[in-house]
Amino acid sequence: MYRVSTNMSNDDMSYWLRIREHQLNQIDNEMGSQTRLLNLRDDPLAAAHAVRFESRITRLNRYQQNVNTVIDTNNVADGYLKSATEIMQRIREIAVEGANGTFSKGDLNSMGQEVNQLLNQLVQIANARSPDGTTLFAGERDLSQAFRTISGVVPGASREVYTNVAYTGTIGENMVQIGDGSVIQQNIPGNRIFWAEQQQIISNINATSYVVQNPSQIAIDGHVINLAAGDNVAAIIAKINDSGASVKASLDPVKDSLVLTTTAPHQLWLRDVSGTVLQELGVTSRVGGGPPHNIASDARVSGGSLFDMVMTLRNDLYAGDTVDIGGSALKGIDEGLNNLLASRAELGAINERLKGVGEQIAYEIPVVQQENSRAVDLDITKAITDLKMLEYTHTAALQTAARILPPTLLDYLR
Repeated sequence: MYRVSTNMSNDDMSYWLRIREHQLNQIDNEMGSQTRLLNLRDDPLAAAHAVRFESRITRLNRYQQNVNTVIDTNNVADGYLKSATEIMQRIREIAVEGANGTFSKGDLNSMGQEVNQLLNQLVQIANARSPDGTTLFAGERDLSQAFRTISGVVPGASREVYTNVAYTGTIGENMVQIGDGSVIQQNIPGNRIFWAEQQQIISNINATSYVVQNPSQIAIDGHVINLAAGDNVAAIIAKINDSGASVKASLDPVKDSLVLTTTAPHQLWLRDVSGTVLQELGVTSRVGGGPPHNIASDARVSGGSLFDMVMTLRNDLYAGDTVDIGGSALKGIDEGLNNLLASRAELGAINERLKGVGEQIAYEIPVVQQENSRAVDLDITKAITDLKMLEYTHTAALQTAARILPPTLLDYLR
């Protein structure tokens, strides 16, 4: 209900002028910020979509950065592994030459010195770091060296040489997210890459009458296996073989003891998560710390690393033993070289997948940005037209008000 008074025309004109000024200010702010959503109330539905679009764009950019980082790191790692492959190929050439029996002991000793220098370079490659300073082949422990060396005296060597190269990293793989619910490994542990033979551990304890006393858990290469009270050795072997770990369990036909053999060249990683089943079966020991240095002292262990094969070849060359050079030494070198090539192929496969993911992300980002633009961006042509129209009508309203509003005392004082 309107109240008729002498101020009614003034009040109405002021009211509509303030509304027009608010509209002018709104469009001016929208043009300044290049968005039509200055407040959530401007368009609640579009604002909700915009939040989801911007969140998606942020995630996609993060995934793209992760993909590029992993590709770059893998390229650096592959460069080092390429050098390691060339070193191993040269070592194999030396092994073939040294096994033909036409060289003197002095010549074989010189070959051994070259192999020793190549071994030093191989260890340096195994402890290589990425551009950001992290160790490439140490698993999850990427701030420390992957391999620790021990030097000693070897017959035929003029100085101390490496006599043991032990892995000090972990078997964990650093996982990187490259999509919603999708991750990929960023590294390959060094005790897989630089391993030559399938490892086998044979316990020295008869296990035919062994029974698990309490519910226990054991871990083999990171796979946790649940054992129930009452499980005998046959049940334990079956659960190990069904665990998904790259290992085959069996019973030794001579000693009736537990035998663990890897199905692919790598170093076994064994521990008791709860209980002492592996210790009771004579596979691991409390002495020595954690894996892989916790193997029972009386258990027989076979299968060595790439460094073990090279050190064996070097020692045989120093000793002038052509039979061993052409036998176990050459066989171990071939197996280590094959595993090194397989690791490079695995890195290449990872990079091919990452390239496909990167292309998909690069295509999706502009699409989502376009959808977000439709939801929040201002139609600048329409905004300019609306602004000019509001300015014209506002000016016209002021001019009309000046003519029709009754004069006041101020008009007479001018």
